[in-house]
Amino acid sequence: MNKLAGLLKLSSRTAPERRPRLRLNEPDTAIYAIGDVHGCLEQLLDLEQKIVADAQALPGKKLIVMLGDYVDRGPASSQVLNHLEARPPAGFERICLTGNHELLMLAYLEGRCALSQWLELGAGTTLLSYGIDHGRLSHVYRQPSEIDTVIRKAIPRSHTAFLRSLPVLVETPRVVFVHAGFRPEVPLDRQSDDQLVSVRSAFYERAHLLERIVVHGHTPVSKPRLEGKRCNIDTGACLGGPLTALRIWRGKGRFLQSRASASRTSPHSKRSP
Repeated sequence: MNKLAGLLKLSSRTAPERRPRLRLNEPDTAIYAIGDVHGCLEQLLDLEQKIVADAQALPGKKLIVMLGDYVDRGPASSQVLNHLEARPPAGFERICLTGNHELLMLAYLEGRCALSQWLELGAGTTLLSYGIDHGRLSHVYRQPSEIDTVIRKAIPRSHTAFLRSLPVLVETPRVVFVHAGFRPEVPLDRQSDDQLVSVRSAFYERAHLLERIVVHGHTPVSKPRLEGKRCNIDTGACLGGPLTALRIWRGKGRFLQSRASASRTSPHSKRSP
């Protein structure tokens, strides 16, 4: 059992329903997939400007596909969610997929996991982006339930609704967009949401079985690259790297990147799933 699945099954509360899985079949659409943001709003805004400039020379529809992990570790998670809730750049449509960090944040907000579990994955900076100092709360309140109440009241309802609404996958006849990946030997409709946002070795070790290109994030790499039919575009924006986008148009790909991030994950934050 993967770590995320273990965390989300600790509570006896009913798990959420399976998330939507979208299908697109518009071959002339220019698709820009963006990797893990992790609270790096400045890099997201910079990359969007570059995407808009790049798309000016392209005819037809334009679509941005966000690959998940918008929160935790970076400095501006709340502001990133505000931005993604708003309209996309003029002339674009946008689809935001869920990542494992969104699933875990929502699990905490809905009472399906403990705050300590969310904190393990970098929730401290997310809480600060909402004006919440967890260390201070722990000195003011004695009971964890009191801290939970303060935090859950501080998170806007629109953000919780946004987290609930996120699909887990977008597929076209030639490409699959997903946060982490999947098991190539198992039909997609038989794989759980948790697997799609947290798989690693079972995906990498069997990537030679892939029948379509898979664009994903989840595991930071120094440079984006296509390895066989697997393309990882998580270049560690919250670790000091750039935020990366992959443009796919008429069967060809091109990488675009923001400037490198000035913020880095705290050395006390775990870089696990």
